[in-house]
Amino acid sequence: MSLEPELQNGLQSAHHPQSEENPSSEIEPQPASPTHQQPQPELESGSEPKAEAEPVKTDVDLKSSEASQTSIRSNDADHTHSAEPTSRPELRKDEGSRTFTMRELLNGLKNDSEQDREDASSPYSQESPHQQQSEQNNAAMALINSVVGVDEEGRSRQRILTFAARRYATTIERNPEDYDALYNWALVLQESADNVSPDSTSPSKDALLEEACKKYDEATRLCPTLHDAFYNWAIAISDRAKMRGRTKEAEELWKQATRNYEKAVQLNWNSPQALNNWGLALQELSAIVPARDKQKIVRTAISKFRAAIQLQFDFHRAIYNLGTVLYGLAEDTLRAGGSVSAKEVSPNELYSQSAIYIAAAHALKPNYSVYSSALRLVRSMLPLPHLKVGYLTAPPAGKPIAPHNDWKRSEFLLNHERLQQISRSSSDRSTDMVNGDRKFVRVDVADIVSVSACADLTLPPGAGLCIDTVHGPVYLVADSWESLDGWLDAILLVYTIYVRGKSDVLAGIITG
Repeated sequence: MSLEPELQNGLQSAHHPQSEENPSSEIEPQPASPTHQQPQPELESGSEPKAEAEPVKTDVDLKSSEASQTSIRSNDADHTHSAEPTSRPELRKDEGSRTFTMRELLNGLKNDSEQDREDASSPYSQESPHQQQSEQNNAAMALINSVVGVDEEGRSRQRILTFAARRYATTIERNPEDYDALYNWALVLQESADNVSPDSTSPSKDALLEEACKKYDEATRLCPTLHDAFYNWAIAISDRAKMRGRTKEAEELWKQATRNYEKAVQLNWNSPQALNNWGLALQELSAIVPARDKQKIVRTAISKFRAAIQLQFDFHRAIYNLGTVLYGLAEDTLRAGGSVSAKEVSPNELYSQSAIYIAAAHALKPNYSVYSSALRLVRSMLPLPHLKVGYLTAPPAGKPIAPHNDWKRSEFLLNHERLQQISRSSSDRSTDMVNGDRKFVRVDVADIVSVSACADLTLPPGAGLCIDTVHGPVYLVADSWESLDGWLDAILLVYTIYVRGKSDVLAGIITG
């Protein structure tokens, strides 16, 4: 089975674990491998259950409002589209870091349309010194003018978009180097592409997106620091790639999209939506490239989803998408005959990790049907009635700083309430949990202040973990840095779920 990615901001996912990109687009799980069903990634831009998206069509946020292979729409569907327009959407030269949503653009234009209609009605009435620019503008306007919405609301929306396009065309004819006008015009073209009827052949959605990409290209050439343009440009490229299936042309487009997401993140590192969409684009690319290149791209996608979560730990779309990509990696590893070395994670462990992220996404967004469907697929892969069970090296209970020889590797379990060390000789884990034996390390989720990786000479060699609590720090050592990532994420997710008041949902998942 295959899990669908969540999109977040203008892009949509492709076909296997799908990450969230768009707050307003949802992808239903689709069948994948013969072994299991795979969760599909949620995207973050443009539509809903694909993921949550960011305001403005940034990176995959053309339609941003909230947000197997991956379906990319970009940006976190629950966060990106929340801003309501209060002023006109055009960017000023000193406002390059300000992100505007398409909603702001439309509302601002709607308010101004009556008073400005007379001046903007004939944008080509004045002679332009740049004949070539004028021809390009006319071609773009011809595309927009030919778009007809599928219903009355769509037609009304398109009239506003057409009016906006005329204004930007006029502005650019007067000043071809106005990158703000180029950027906003690209947004209008991109939004118009989403307004094209599915049955329409003229204009094609692809032609509008291609023209939008040209405008983004021009805008970023004039202003190389316009990170929103790189973000939304990547979304437009991703939409074009999805129309081409698993072809060589699609592969090149996905590569272009990943480069633009990378540029957007370089210019604005504090964007979990861009990181989420970047991971989704990589996930889509991994389904097309030769097998020898796939695993490297998949692992890079994992790092992008994880980076998004570290910026925003309740970013359920990225959490879900990370679960779907791990599920896909488990499927691939299983088909290849299992892990090939002791350092690699086994397929069973990958399935279990995948289930943790999907369970966490569901706990944070329990009414989301995509997550509910995926959870039904992977819940049995959890070490029920716990969320995670594994090995950590710990000091004697009550002695966080002890000689290295006194530290012992032992089994730990994590559930919605605590992280608990297990006695090797115990045949009943639940007894240890109830009694809370003081001879063993125990950390209650409610007592956690922070969780982080640490490197300290007082710790035995290895991947150090520090859990700071109201009672003082607890130090543990994971078997490897990859294993540490899993423990860090699991503990932080459980804590985030607790803080958000959703612990009862998580408890229902693992004990119900």
